[in-house]
Amino acid sequence: MKLAEISIKRPSIVIVLFTLLTLGGLLSYSLMGYELIPKFETNIVTISTVYPGASPSEVETSVTRKIEDAVGALENVKKVEASSYENLSVVMVVLNAGADVDYSLNDAQRRVNAILSKLPDGADAPSLNKFSLDDLPIITMSISSDKLNSKELYDLLDKKIEPIFSRVNGVAQVNLIGGQEREIQVNIDDKKLQGYGLSIGEVQQAILTSNMDFPTGNIKTRTSKSTIRLSGKYKSVEEMSNLVISNKNGAQVRLSDVAVVMDAQKDVEKIARFNERPTILMQVKKQSDANAVAVSSSVQKTIEKVAKDYSVQGINLKIVNDTTTFTLESANHVIFDLFLAIILVAIVMLLFLHSVRNAFIVMVSIPMSLIASFIGMYLMGYTLNLMSLLGLSLVVGILVDDAIVVLENIYRHMEMGKSKIRAAYDGAAEIGFTVAAITLVIVVVFIPIAMSSGLVANILGQFCVTVAIATLFSLLASFTIIPWLSSRFGKLQHLTGKNYFEKFILWFEKELDVFTHWITGILEWCLKTATRRILTVLITFVVLIASFSLVGLGYIGTEFFPKTDRGQFLVQMELPKDATIEKTNQITLEVEKFLRKDKDVVDLITTVGQQSTGFGGAQATTYQSEVQVNLTDKSERSESTDIKSAKVKRALEEKFTGVEFKTAPIGIMGAVNAPIEMVVTAPDNATAVKEATRILNLLKKVPGAVDAELSTDTGNPEVQVNLDRDKMASLGLNLSSVGQAMQTAFNGNTDGKFKAGEYEYDINIRFADNSRKSIDDVKNLIFTNSQGQQIRLSQFADVKMGSGPSLLERRDKSPSVKVKAKAVGRPVGDVANEWANQFMDGKDKPAGVDYIWSGDMENQQEGFGTLGIALLAAIVLVYLVMVSLYDSFVYPFVVLFSIPLAMIGVMLILALTGNSLNIFTMLGMIMLIGLVAKNAILIVDFTNARKAAGVNTHDALIQANHARLRPILMTTIAMIFGMLPIALANGAGAEMNKGLAWVIIGGLTSSLFLTLIIVPVVYSIFDSILRRMGKHEKIDYEAEMKAEYVHKELSEDGFTPKHLD
Repeated sequence: MKLAEISIKRPSIVIVLFTLLTLGGLLSYSLMGYELIPKFETNIVTISTVYPGASPSEVETSVTRKIEDAVGALENVKKVEASSYENLSVVMVVLNAGADVDYSLNDAQRRVNAILSKLPDGADAPSLNKFSLDDLPIITMSISSDKLNSKELYDLLDKKIEPIFSRVNGVAQVNLIGGQEREIQVNIDDKKLQGYGLSIGEVQQAILTSNMDFPTGNIKTRTSKSTIRLSGKYKSVEEMSNLVISNKNGAQVRLSDVAVVMDAQKDVEKIARFNERPTILMQVKKQSDANAVAVSSSVQKTIEKVAKDYSVQGINLKIVNDTTTFTLESANHVIFDLFLAIILVAIVMLLFLHSVRNAFIVMVSIPMSLIASFIGMYLMGYTLNLMSLLGLSLVVGILVDDAIVVLENIYRHMEMGKSKIRAAYDGAAEIGFTVAAITLVIVVVFIPIAMSSGLVANILGQFCVTVAIATLFSLLASFTIIPWLSSRFGKLQHLTGKNYFEKFILWFEKELDVFTHWITGILEWCLKTATRRILTVLITFVVLIASFSLVGLGYIGTEFFPKTDRGQFLVQMELPKDATIEKTNQITLEVEKFLRKDKDVVDLITTVGQQSTGFGGAQATTYQSEVQVNLTDKSERSESTDIKSAKVKRALEEKFTGVEFKTAPIGIMGAVNAPIEMVVTAPDNATAVKEATRILNLLKKVPGAVDAELSTDTGNPEVQVNLDRDKMASLGLNLSSVGQAMQTAFNGNTDGKFKAGEYEYDINIRFADNSRKSIDDVKNLIFTNSQGQQIRLSQFADVKMGSGPSLLERRDKSPSVKVKAKAVGRPVGDVANEWANQFMDGKDKPAGVDYIWSGDMENQQEGFGTLGIALLAAIVLVYLVMVSLYDSFVYPFVVLFSIPLAMIGVMLILALTGNSLNIFTMLGMIMLIGLVAKNAILIVDFTNARKAAGVNTHDALIQANHARLRPILMTTIAMIFGMLPIALANGAGAEMNKGLAWVIIGGLTSSLFLTLIIVPVVYSIFDSILRRMGKHEKIDYEAEMKAEYVHKELSEDGFTPKHLD
């Protein structure tokens, strides 16, 4: 053991090394940012195209399919999901894990550019984005003013204040909700138009052609030159009103004769309120690679600056929702648990090592390893997030392991009568290889996850690497700091019971002795005869099977991600499709009043006319609204957010009829909208809807499934105009002029701009409100042909009411419908599996229909697959490490036997604490493989050493049990105590970590008792089998390499053999 030797002879090297590591660690810590979960890009490219005035089916045929075909040939595509809404097409290309998003984004942009000419004229150019989780706003602020009216306030925000926030480092986008932009409205009266014999197209042309500036050249003399500028833009609304639009037969018709011109605001599309008071909400979204906490603090500084700069206008900015407070709280809770764990481990050390001095020697390795780990984390580009901090706090119990084993052994040598320096060297050298193996076993377990790709690896990778780095540093500390400190300060403590502390320790030692003899007694009974040994193994096997059946029997559920309680949920409302924004607003106000009565409710943030979830989110939908409810801290209320939101939904449904309510708790990943999601694809839309409706009815009967619904709605009321082309042609009209006139009349034309100061505003030309109310207004629309005749629309078209779908979806180029639901009171996986079992066998499945999981279940299947492989890989790696340790392929199997023993405890404790099987509890199981194998290694290792010294197997096992019980007990209790603060925590974000900590506690407890008995029993069974096969005689290679031999002479040249005896 060179390291131990150097650190005893020249401790200055150790001091310099760890000083450098500590300084480096502290520096790295100060440079790392905070986040909630590790940054992981969901590799998605979104292509959204606005096509004003088009119905979903029109959007699908003329926009969505063309874009789908264009991007279908991208590399690394996992799936393509397309949705066609009113006026909007969204194509989402989901890439495989590990694909380069930026490259794909550029590639997609190239392909989309190539088909731009094929898109309809009215459609805007498609916009491409990288979508990532960060698309939820990190900060929402409410803005009001004492001195400005709503029009002036919106103008100030839109033109001056919003750009200030957009420039903040790391901000991707700033959205304003509520408030309207200024616009100049030209409201045309269709009766007056008719009277003057004008058509809407003529009015529109007159307005647009009279609003231009012309640079018309210049005048020049020999010495000077001036530009001539003809300025013909409107200066005021009055000037526009007096515009002469027609000059028939000398009679002037002015714009004011047929229309009212107003300086007004755009139509209300979205309304925002904070705690029932009207406001304008500003949402700040961050770039996907920016650090949330840093962006949040810069935004807060900007808020103070803006409030000061615009104090004259009486601007008040209030942050109503900041997601980073939860991040910092979670991080602080984990750091608190970390310190608590260190204190608890220190107490355990004190009990076992009898003196503060010894406990200190062991405890030194904790801060050294933790601080040094920051260097590794910083170099890997990690941040301080729930995962990496959790890794650090769970590793506290592991960090003392190596130190305990080394120190224990050094003290064993001191008891033999050696001096402390000799004992420090011998003790460290003797056990060096075993300690390295123990540490390697823990490290290799995490390698498979850290190296795999996909969502799970992105979330858990940082945890695994952090634990591995810290453990390796603790190994270094136990080979350097421990021998050096014990060679200088080590001292055998012989307890006399002179004070209370020593009396307590003596009592503890006595109990420990009793426990050791009790375990040894059981072990001797089990080892006595072959039948007892086999019986012991069989009983254990039965218990193992029984504990696994808890999953099958439904005591332990499965889900992808444990639920977290952030104390926030969304209430989403949907009225009948024909509801106006006013109607929606009125009902939303009543809902807010109702929610206000609840004592747990702190804040209500309302947006009418939009919902934040889904890609339709940015688009105004007048019949939808949403209230975000912020509750008091969970310590102050009796119910979890989950249950609360379900109860609120039930109460609202009873009170308001005709309104569809949904509630969605906001978890770590944003709003948990529908974890159960199944995509039904079919050759055509009708089949997909029919099949989806059938399985939806099955889902509604499954207990625990709530809010079950289809993603597509039918029944969007629309006025359908079917033209008779022959009549239209005979009347001297063509389709483009008819279409344009209708578009201007009912949708408005905003090609013209009105210049006010440095900004431009839209001029909106359309029919006045009372001329576009009913279907008759559409029928009576007047067109003028080239002869000047007036023709009504109803003369050449059939106009009738109808309804059409509000959303059409496609998955991988075939029509699809999603069936969605939430699970309440039951883990998601259980509800989903029970439902799927009813139709997945495909007995009633129509031809061409396919079912594809998406959402949480898709993640769960992929995630559990990844973790399952990682679990097997971990076991294989542990086996290989031990083969190299024991130089045997058989004995490592003995160690592997200890792994299933831990699973008994895991299953029991999951069922008792009500945790489900999710990615965190599975990570706990993988971590256990390393921790449990460690105990077995200590026993097998010692047994082999005793056998080599000539003791028979039975005695060697009993001695190993006796000698190694103490370090095993110490390390296990240290681990369990290190985990307790996390298992019992209930601060922000604690729900994720709890399951992980409980799994380790349960597994360690069961394996502690069972390893001490089962591993020796299995060892002796293997040993007797090997003896029967005659495999136990080992060749002493060391001796054989130097064995004596009888020298024979070769031929004269000393080289060629003589081939003769």
